[in-house]
Amino acid sequence: MTDETTIEHLFTEPIRESMGGPSYGDWRSISAPDAVSLSYGFPYPDSLPNDQLIEAAEAVFEAEGDQALQYGGGEYVDRLAADVAARARERGIDCTESEVLLTNGATKAIDTICRAFLSPGDAIFVEAPTFMGALTLFENFGVEVAGFPVDSDGLDVDAVAAALRGRRREGRPIPKLLYTIPTFQNPTGTTMPVERRRRLLELAAEYDFVVLEDDAYGQLRYDGEDVPTMKAIDEEGRVLQVGTFAKTIAPGVRTGWILGPEAVVGELARIDAGGTNTFTRSVVGRYCTDGTLDSTVPELRAAYERRRDRMLEALEASMPPEASWTEPEGGFFVWVELPPGIDADRMLPEAAEEGVTYLPGEFFFPDDAGERCLRLSFSHVSVAEIDRAIEALGRATRSALAARSADD
Repeated sequence: MTDETTIEHLFTEPIRESMGGPSYGDWRSISAPDAVSLSYGFPYPDSLPNDQLIEAAEAVFEAEGDQALQYGGGEYVDRLAADVAARARERGIDCTESEVLLTNGATKAIDTICRAFLSPGDAIFVEAPTFMGALTLFENFGVEVAGFPVDSDGLDVDAVAAALRGRRREGRPIPKLLYTIPTFQNPTGTTMPVERRRRLLELAAEYDFVVLEDDAYGQLRYDGEDVPTMKAIDEEGRVLQVGTFAKTIAPGVRTGWILGPEAVVGELARIDAGGTNTFTRSVVGRYCTDGTLDSTVPELRAAYERRRDRMLEALEASMPPEASWTEPEGGFFVWVELPPGIDADRMLPEAAEEGVTYLPGEFFFPDDAGERCLRLSFSHVSVAEIDRAIEALGRATRSALAARSADD
C-alpha cells in the first residue's frame, strides 16, 4: 500500500494531533539486559493461580458443556456480578447486582465512562501525578486534562476547590469528571483521608461533576487503618467506582467492573458494545464463588508487604540523604523524589547500566512535569532482586549527584 492510499487523515482530530506520540504500554520496553526492572506494576509470577483457574475452567465445562462457549454463556456468567456486589457491600457500599457493570478490565471501564460523559472541549480533572494509562486514554477524547498536586495525603482538594471557584468566576468549563485513585494511589502510593474524600464529594455536588474513583489496589492494604471508599460515603450517586481482578487474580483475565447508580449503569451497559468475554467471566465467577479468592488475598497481602518493607529498608540504606520517597500502606508502588538538579529520565540509562530500570516521573503528568521523580514497583520482583535493584539505584543517584557537583 502506498502513501497515496493512506487513510490516516480520516482519524478523529484528537487522534491526528497525538499521532506519533507514546502508546499505552510503551513503558514496557524500558528494560536492559541483566537489569532488575522495577517498572512493572505486575503481580509477582508465583502469585498467578494457574492450577486454580484450570480447575475453575474444568468445573465450568463440567457444569455447562458447550453452553459455556456460546454468546450468552451459562449460569456462571451471572454469578460474578452478584459476587462483586456482595464484596462491595462488605466494604460498606450499598450495592445490588443491577448496580454492577462487568467490563474487559479496569481501563476498559474507564474508557466506557469517558465515552458516556466526555465530548471534545470538555474538561477532566486528574491527580498530578496519576495513572499514565488513564492519561493516554483521556487524550483520545479531545478534552482539557487539568492536573492537581498530590501530597502525602493524596489529592490536594483545596487546590481543586480554588480552581473550581476560579473557573466559575471566569466562565471557564467546569469538569464533567474528576478522576482519582484515592487509595494506594498509582504512582505515589498515597491514601486520601476520609475528610478530604468528604470535601471532594461536597465539591462534586456543588459544581455538578462526577467522581471517577479508581479502586484497583483497595483490597491490598498491609498496615494502617481502613479508609472508606469514595463510593461508600457517596450519598448522592456522584461516584462511579472502577475495580479490577488484575491485582488479586491475574491481569490476563481482563475482568473489571463499574459500580454506580442503576440507571447510569444501564446506560453504560448499552454503550459498552460486546460486553465482557463470557467464558472468562464464567471462570472468574467460579473462582470467586468457590472460596479460592478469599483464601488467596491474605497470602498476597503478606507477600507484597514483605516486598514493600524490603524496598523501604533498601532505600534508607542506599539512597543519598537528599532523596525522599513515599511509604505506602498498600498497593504496588513507591514514589521517589531525587535530589535537586537530577533528572530521572536522563539518569535512566546510567541506572540501567548499574542494574535497575524504573519509570521516570514525567510519564505520570499531563504536562510532562515530575523531572526529579520516578516510580518504583515492588510487586513483580523478589526480595533479593529488590536489594540488588535499590543498591544500583543508589549508585546511579550518587553518580548523578557527583556529576551535578562537577558541573556546578
